[in-house]
Amino acid sequence: MIILKEVQTKKELKAFVKFPFELYKGSPYWVPPIISQEMEVFNRDENPIFNDATATLFVALKNNKIVGRIAIIINKLDLKQSQNKIRFGWFDVIDDIEVTKTLLDKVNDIGVQHNLEYMEGPIGFSNLDKVGVLTEGYDHIGSMITWYNHPYYVDHLVALGLVQEKEYQENKFPFSNVKPEFFKRINELVKKRYGLRPLNFTKTDDLMPYVDQMFDLFNTSYSELASFVEITERQKSYFKKKFISFINPEFIKFVMDEDDNMVAFAVVMPSFAEALQKANGKLFPFGFMHLLKAKKECKTVSFYLIGVEPKYKNKGVTAIIFNEYYETLKPMGVETCIRTPELEENYASHQIWKHFEATTYKRRKTYRKDLKTI
Repeated sequence: MIILKEVQTKKELKAFVKFPFELYKGSPYWVPPIISQEMEVFNRDENPIFNDATATLFVALKNNKIVGRIAIIINKLDLKQSQNKIRFGWFDVIDDIEVTKTLLDKVNDIGVQHNLEYMEGPIGFSNLDKVGVLTEGYDHIGSMITWYNHPYYVDHLVALGLVQEKEYQENKFPFSNVKPEFFKRINELVKKRYGLRPLNFTKTDDLMPYVDQMFDLFNTSYSELASFVEITERQKSYFKKKFISFINPEFIKFVMDEDDNMVAFAVVMPSFAEALQKANGKLFPFGFMHLLKAKKECKTVSFYLIGVEPKYKNKGVTAIIFNEYYETLKPMGVETCIRTPELEENYASHQIWKHFEATTYKRRKTYRKDLKTI
């Protein structure tokens, strides 16, 4: 018999967070989160997303043992944009379709109670959260900003009547594919034609005054995507604290115009995948050392975000960004560049990378289903 239990205490939340550690124990591909940071995501006093969203967490129990988990999310910003949906994320299950059905039936019930039209998942609260169930590339190591899952997840969802909503691709290319002679020439032409200049940093304190501008540009440049949810003012402060201070300042690049307005930005992160596997969910006593070493000695980097002011799109501005990254990454001996999940329909982003001969090595999807009253 499968019993569904709502997560209400800190002890129960920790068990919710730690369930995948058992499910993927021994996997060379799953990348564990830091347990304390994962718990903080659901701290209503710390995470400002709860000003605009609700999240109800459940675990499925069988013989008094956790066999599945799910976060059921209602984001008011979705409703403002006529996306009449209920989200589900942090979705993990054993290979038992009845467990998946029990969890998704609960999503349906809560969605119906709130007069919503359909469910979509796996997705987080916003565009900066993890997204999608992996559908290709199970034999590649994950990352700190993606979920990993067993192949049977897709089988469960499809068998229960969910259909594809969005598809994402993940690409990578060797740093040796980067041909500086191509973008160096365009870089100089674009800077001269539009009066633009790159802005680089070596200290996080010098970077911080520009971060709000970066998030504003993120909202502007990503607003046309179907998955877009605006980053609010309170979330900006939270993300600055949680993410920006964790990234090498040299890995964040801005392009400014003559009036000191930001027209483009990019964020690259060291790959912490192997360091997180060694840390196994804990910062102390040794997890922090593994992460610090990965930050300083990274040979693989992830292009996390890149955005361009709409009026400057297709005008070669990204050549400035790539020129700056080439100058930063080459002396570090970076060998591999990974791109985080990009919507299949985001053709503008695909165009940015066409000269790097990237290989699509993973795909992931979100799935949807219309809600039913019982």
